[in-house]
Amino acid sequence: MIDRRAGSGGLRGELRLAEPMSRHVSWRAGGVAERAYLPADLDDLCVFLRSTDPEEPVHFVGLGSNLLVRDGGLRGTVVFTHWALRNIALGAVRDAEGEIYVDAGVASPKVARFAALQDLVNAEFLAGIPGTIGGALAMNAGCYGGEMWNIVRKVVTLDHAGELRERTPAHYRIEYRSVAKRCHQIASIPPAAALNPRAGLEEWFVSAVLALPRGDGVQSRGKVKALLSRRIASQPLGEPNAGSVFRNPPGTYAAKLIEDCGLKGRTIGGAVISQKHANFIVNTGTARAAEIEALIEMAQASVKHKFGVELEREVRIVGERQ
Repeated sequence: MIDRRAGSGGLRGELRLAEPMSRHVSWRAGGVAERAYLPADLDDLCVFLRSTDPEEPVHFVGLGSNLLVRDGGLRGTVVFTHWALRNIALGAVRDAEGEIYVDAGVASPKVARFAALQDLVNAEFLAGIPGTIGGALAMNAGCYGGEMWNIVRKVVTLDHAGELRERTPAHYRIEYRSVAKRCHQIASIPPAAALNPRAGLEEWFVSAVLALPRGDGVQSRGKVKALLSRRIASQPLGEPNAGSVFRNPPGTYAAKLIEDCGLKGRTIGGAVISQKHANFIVNTGTARAAEIEALIEMAQASVKHKFGVELEREVRIVGERQ
């Protein structure tokens, strides 16, 4: 349902009510969001956030490639970044390196290809990440030996008060598949934002500047092509899934532990642990979010029981149980 009031009060985006999140997550399952906003651009998004209730939950979603929304739905407002935050451009280029400016809504594989076309290297691993740059920043996404924050020079964030800030990696504690603000590194809240009790407490990435070495673009494009071929061969890309469900524990692989528990092919309702890759759960077409979550919990319990290893989720689970 579209609420036409989004065009008033200086807003230029589209506000939707009771938006089915199954349309916006790669698992193609889950409940509805109370509200969803499709901003026209970054300025419009800032205006929209300033207009929201400070206590209203806000969720930023890119391609929904690592997200499960429970069947009971999602309170608050979802902001879809890939509708507006989609610019990518070449920045300063020096003898040894170059910079790429990229918005949070740009798909990670697009950045890998763009960098290679500019003869910039070390971003090839992004071809193996199905989500957006915003999601990659938020979780320090990585694969095939690369990690997002290894190539970040600076970022711009946005908070609930509509305030933009520039940050550097020094502002964050960056670990394997984890990024958190270092509170002692965060500057004081600007006076204009102080009226909003949530100002500065929650920030979302809206853009980044990546620093990459100059190199052989032809070779880089070959690596990107090889990584994409490897993904196609080893992952169930033709079926609705959310990529790797679990982080790899130290010294081993989540997929191996799950497979060694005999769980490949295990089904609950319309959800199945992929026969192709045990760290993927696939929606065969009729899965409910609860069935996907039940398989996640089954895998965690089985691996814990057999190997004493706690599998940590890489995917986010939000919303209310039905």
